[in-house]
Amino acid sequence: MFSITVNNRTIEAAEGESILSALTRVGIRIPTLCNLPDLPPTGACRICIVELEGAPGDGLVPACSHPVKEGMRILTNSRKVINARKTVLELLLSNHPDDCLYCPKSSDCRLRKLAEEYGVRERVSSGKRLREKLRDLTSPALIRDASKCILCGRCVRVCGEIQNVSAVEFVGRAVRTAVAPAFHQSMNVSSCVNCGQCTLVCPTGALVEHSSLKEVTEAIGDPDCCTVIQHSPSVVLAAAEEFGLRNGVDAAGLLNAALRQIGFKKVFNSSFAADVSIMEQSAEFEERLRSGMRLPMIASCSSASIKYIEEFYPEFIPNLSTCRSPQGILAALIKTRLAELEAVAPERIFSVAAGSCTARKFEATRMELGRNDLPDIDAVLTSRELLRLIKLYGVDFSTLTPEPADPPFSVRSTAGKLFDVSGGASEAILRTTHRLITGRELKSMKIEAVRGLEGIKETSIRIGSFEIGVTVVSGLGNARQVLDQIKSGGRKNTMLLEIRACPGGCIAGGGQPFDSSPERIKARMQALYSIDQNEHLRTAHMNPDVKKLYEQLGGPGSDGARALLHTEYRKRKVFL
Repeated sequence: MFSITVNNRTIEAAEGESILSALTRVGIRIPTLCNLPDLPPTGACRICIVELEGAPGDGLVPACSHPVKEGMRILTNSRKVINARKTVLELLLSNHPDDCLYCPKSSDCRLRKLAEEYGVRERVSSGKRLREKLRDLTSPALIRDASKCILCGRCVRVCGEIQNVSAVEFVGRAVRTAVAPAFHQSMNVSSCVNCGQCTLVCPTGALVEHSSLKEVTEAIGDPDCCTVIQHSPSVVLAAAEEFGLRNGVDAAGLLNAALRQIGFKKVFNSSFAADVSIMEQSAEFEERLRSGMRLPMIASCSSASIKYIEEFYPEFIPNLSTCRSPQGILAALIKTRLAELEAVAPERIFSVAAGSCTARKFEATRMELGRNDLPDIDAVLTSRELLRLIKLYGVDFSTLTPEPADPPFSVRSTAGKLFDVSGGASEAILRTTHRLITGRELKSMKIEAVRGLEGIKETSIRIGSFEIGVTVVSGLGNARQVLDQIKSGGRKNTMLLEIRACPGGCIAGGGQPFDSSPERIKARMQALYSIDQNEHLRTAHMNPDVKKLYEQLGGPGSDGARALLHTEYRKRKVFL
């Protein structure tokens, strides 16, 4: 460590770190539009420039890429710095559309907030950049609007360097430069897996989810429509944050009340379906353990991960659990079991799924998830969309009284709640697998080694005569690393593999609120662990509503369960 001077204040800096990281560490804020903390800097946006005494030229350097040196004297808000940042903003805005009133990211747009902060209140110059296919609506999950792109490259880096998908990149040259799939093709023929991580890092509205709010509000207002909704644990956490509820409190009851006030006829908790998924995957896992076939079993809880395997690692399709996602399971039960119980024709049911995942929008379009040409899911809302819906209908959370979910899918275990955090699916499956094989409960329900936000977690657990190696992966870049190792003959002890497309799991999904900082993600994880620790029903196999369901289906893994709760996956050709 050595000393540098910043705004006449002496601070400690470390050899090798950038000016930006050194200043951020001590609470000095430097604006940036292109920087991603976990990746090397690019210096693309130039908003982070600071004035460095003795630097060549005008003395302005980018803080994100300039390394600190002992004795440096830096000014972060001199007149020269402020004017330079303002000029950069004016240039970025010179060919940016003036449609903030209609932009879905208006309230969260970092470009707009910086323009307000630096007093950019009028267009001082007009630029023109030629772009092809300005608005790409071909993806069922994401919208790419090139007119709002400022070429910061954050989406390109997340997609390529963190997720290892590379669905978008810089194409064209000079004024024709754009961020798009290769050769300016559309998103629907790209390698995109719809994880939505690009929407979380985009500083403007160039990448957002494909909204289903119009269809949902129309269905709610249709008297001939039986509109039902299911919500995931991550949505509950997002609502708790948005409406200022205490961290660690399960706000599902309040969300149930809010959704009924909006006009939904039935409200269900996706955690019930997660319990059903645990039962099915545990039965499938036990069968694979005893036969020694198709191991490791890959847990089927991440829609984007499944599409990633279909595209990039089709040789692992036999390893995927055939069990549907919790969203898919509950949707199938709604259009069959609920329709029978309520004596409502399935075509009159408008089934909405609310979750943190943009890839669920793609999942809902899978032809195999439906029957008689009728889809199981009619619309998918992200957490962001659901929060907008609650505000649209003027629901005041402070006046609500918690209400239970509707029968017959109302009770859930805490194992089902854990499904939304990386490692949670493995932990839940192991709890029930232990009961299936040994007839006894795990001595400790908490499996510490699979908890946390690390990208790759490993452990081994003995269940009966089986020594089960477990690997938990979050982030598709880490998934590529692990799958390549298994493909080349490594990790032979891994029998259960959980892959989450989003780093940290669904709590950090692409449909979560845009201000999902690392601190918030960690708080969401701790909230789920707290709920699991403090409640008594902690295993799926003890859920009374799940037991009642299997009385009709014939037990986990039965023909009835497989026909309704399982699906199949296939190799997908990636054109670009």
